[in-house]
Amino acid sequence: MADAEAMHRPASQVLGELMREFAQRQRAVREYDEFLNRKVDAARVLLRAGRGRSSEEVEARFAKRRASVASKA
Repeated sequence: MADAEAMHRPASQVLGELMREFAQRQRAVREYDEFLNRKVDAARVLLRAGRGRSSEEVEARFAKRRASVASKA
């Protein structure tokens, strides 16, 4: 209350801004969760279709890429 008063703004205005910010953050979290769920679902479909890769295969591929980039630097 004192901070709102020091800024010459009514507490209701500050509260309204806080609520809008909260709603925006919640929306962003929800959208990210939906995005992540879609990615996981797509990966599961690929795995069921036999098109997945093991962790070892992925690690080996990117180790090779890192080495290639490092040798160019």
